[in-house]
Amino acid sequence: MVPELPEVAAVAAALDERASGRVVAEGHLVSFAALKTFKVGLDTLAGLEVSSVTRHGKFIDLDAEGIHLIFHLARAGWVQWHDEAPPVPARRGKSGLALRIVLDDGSGFSLTEAGTQKGLAIYVVEDPAEVPGIAALGPDPLAESFTDEQFREILQKAGRSQLKGVLRDQKILAGIGNAYSDEILHAAKLSPFKPANSLAPDEADALLAQVRAVLEGAVDAAVGTPISELKDAKRAGMRVHGRTGEACEVCGSTIAEVSFADSSLQYCPGCQTGGKPLADRRMSRLLK
Repeated sequence: MVPELPEVAAVAAALDERASGRVVAEGHLVSFAALKTFKVGLDTLAGLEVSSVTRHGKFIDLDAEGIHLIFHLARAGWVQWHDEAPPVPARRGKSGLALRIVLDDGSGFSLTEAGTQKGLAIYVVEDPAEVPGIAALGPDPLAESFTDEQFREILQKAGRSQLKGVLRDQKILAGIGNAYSDEILHAAKLSPFKPANSLAPDEADALLAQVRAVLEGAVDAAVGTPISELKDAKRAGMRVHGRTGEACEVCGSTIAEVSFADSSLQYCPGCQTGGKPLADRRMSRLLK
């Protein structure tokens, strides 16, 4: 499953606990295509102490004395922690290794990416705002400064755009992806196709309450879970996403799916659409 805000928060917390206070000994870049910046070299990190590891939306930010190693895991990227970092292979190979960071005690972590469609992105910058994706991020829905009024304004500004798309647009809200948008809309009992500006103020406030509840619950469950188990834990915690054909735990209706060219969404007709099925856009095109 694609890592979203809760999993990214858990990975950042795990790296922060293990790497902060340690000195970067060396970095080995294996996938040169993954590195998106060149102004500050990867070798600049060597000899610097890790100050913290945090996140910006779905981006993970390792701060080493003001030099930031930032990465976005995209669809198939992942992090592996090593109590003892193994030697770096000469080529990327089947492991999908893109980058390995080794710390002064011999521990470290690797960034890997599976599959043939490569989206893993690595940046070395002096300011996180130099990363275009971070500069364009919308507000973090879990930030203490994010208010109900801001959320209502976002929905009104989105106009007739569907709630599903609004929730997962990183330029509108940071950190929510395909899976958690399904879970949030199910918890809020709202159709994924409902126009954003059609919600009354109390409905918008109720939706934001579920955004917070679903994400905070997922973060609480993810933080402390071993990095290697996070994907399976995320999958197990889903109530509608990825559960097409299963019975809804809330109402017993059969969970349905709408397929698109490169993704799909899941929803409960009983909870979210008054029992009415949503049109499957992919099948609709085939039948024309």
